[in-house]
Amino acid sequence: MSSAEAGNGPIRAHRDDAATPALAGPREWAALAVLVLPVILISVDMTVLGFAVPALSEALSPSSGQLLWIIDIYGFILAGLLITMGSLGDRIGRRRLLMIGSAAFGVASLIAAFSPNAETLIAARALLGVAGASLMPSTLSLLRNIFLDPRQRLLAIAIWASGFSGGAALGPILGGWLLEHFFWGSVFLINLPVMALILVLVPLLVRESRNPDSGRLDLISVVLSLGAMLPAVYGIKKLATGGADVLPIVSLVVGLALGYLFVRRQRTLADPLIDVDLFRSRVFSVAVVTNLMIVFSMVGSLFFLTQYLQLVLGVSPMRAGIVLVPGLVISVIAGLVAARVARHLSLATVIGVSLVVTAGGFATLVFTPADDVTRGVTLVATAFALIALGTGFAETLTNGAIMSAAPPKRAGAASAISETAYEMGGALGVAVLGSVLTAFYRGHLTEVDGVPAAATEAARETLGGAANAADGVGGAEGLALMDSARAAFTDGMHLTSAIAVIIVLVAAAQAWFLLRGRGNPAVETPVHDVERHASTEDAPEAPVEPAASVPSDGPVDDPARP
Repeated sequence: MSSAEAGNGPIRAHRDDAATPALAGPREWAALAVLVLPVILISVDMTVLGFAVPALSEALSPSSGQLLWIIDIYGFILAGLLITMGSLGDRIGRRRLLMIGSAAFGVASLIAAFSPNAETLIAARALLGVAGASLMPSTLSLLRNIFLDPRQRLLAIAIWASGFSGGAALGPILGGWLLEHFFWGSVFLINLPVMALILVLVPLLVRESRNPDSGRLDLISVVLSLGAMLPAVYGIKKLATGGADVLPIVSLVVGLALGYLFVRRQRTLADPLIDVDLFRSRVFSVAVVTNLMIVFSMVGSLFFLTQYLQLVLGVSPMRAGIVLVPGLVISVIAGLVAARVARHLSLATVIGVSLVVTAGGFATLVFTPADDVTRGVTLVATAFALIALGTGFAETLTNGAIMSAAPPKRAGAASAISETAYEMGGALGVAVLGSVLTAFYRGHLTEVDGVPAAATEAARETLGGAANAADGVGGAEGLALMDSARAAFTDGMHLTSAIAVIIVLVAAAQAWFLLRGRGNPAVETPVHDVERHASTEDAPEAPVEPAASVPSDGPVDDPARP
């Protein structure tokens, strides 16, 4: 192929020439199956824990603040360490890091399962976050280096992303059955056999990969990334629950300041923890922000939907899980179909339309009742199906675009940024939307005649606390207290659902306007893959000129920079 031909546009993967990326074979697809296992496990854990909230609330009696920390400390720690772990995998080997993280995840799960109190469970969840931070960027970055053909890679990412939905679909059924037959800690014990399977199969099927040019890990950057993440999230959490106060404001300012210092330091290092130049690509930046906003809304909704189904409508954990399964199955199918649709429609069109569908799902939740089980279950099932359909399409395409924008040797850092957006979105979704719901619930839970003040205060802590308080009061007064709690919680859920509608529509608008006219990078061969493959050929017909197929907003892979 001549350089003149190269100047006519991007080199497509289906061209049979020296620049065509190699196609994956049977071993690569078998490796994909193994790499989906950690994804399934983590998504199972997310949905299982949501369904276990009523049971562990009764067993451990956490305060409302402790309950939120039990849910979101995992996401906070994981988000704070993802960048570090993604960069560490580039340096020591992504497969090696995956193995270490899998073993640690199993040990932390064992501790969580037998936690005697809320404090121990919070600590165990934090350890799970440390271990989990090594799993997700390792799997996605390994895929980036296994599948070089963009269409094969998009399909692999769709299957990888479907692991989230598949695990989320399995989680409610498995978790509901476990909670009805065993103690609440059993939801963590299911991690152990999966971790054992990963430790056996990964060395057999997955080849090691790393960045051969990477330097030493910068410990100051590691401290700055954690120092930026944790205070900022703490400040947001406290501002959402307690209003404007000195400590959360100072905490947020400190986090933002350390984040600024972190970014500045990355620009000066020869071997940065993350390559901030990746954000020069508009496609990369928009895809990362879109993922954060989607997950913010979706995980926040799962936090209150599980409680609504079980504690407001009185649905059993098993049945509550089944209510959400159709939507989760739809998400799996949508992710796989998205890989084919992407060949015919632009990235802006697919993401924009998908997020409008997701917003419609959240809008449906605004009409859920507090006292009609049949109507409530029907609306939740419909709403979640719409949410899952839209996010299944959108996230497959955004992940494909993110990984296509990154050169293979920076796959760990790019996947870490993507996963950080996921986990930050999930953690903030629970913290912010959960805190808004809690604050609304507390403020609108009215006093009931004949109910002691102590029982009312206990009911204001959590909806599970209201159920326990109502049982303690008994009689007509107990029923009236629980009715008041159900109404307050449902109204709070309507408010958070409306907020989610606004967030998702904003995400749709920014994706539509910023990505218009840029084709679909998720299914186009990136220039760095073309160069990488062409450089390995024995006798290419002519050198490929890098500038020929770099979009105006794409990141330039500087050969002088590792």
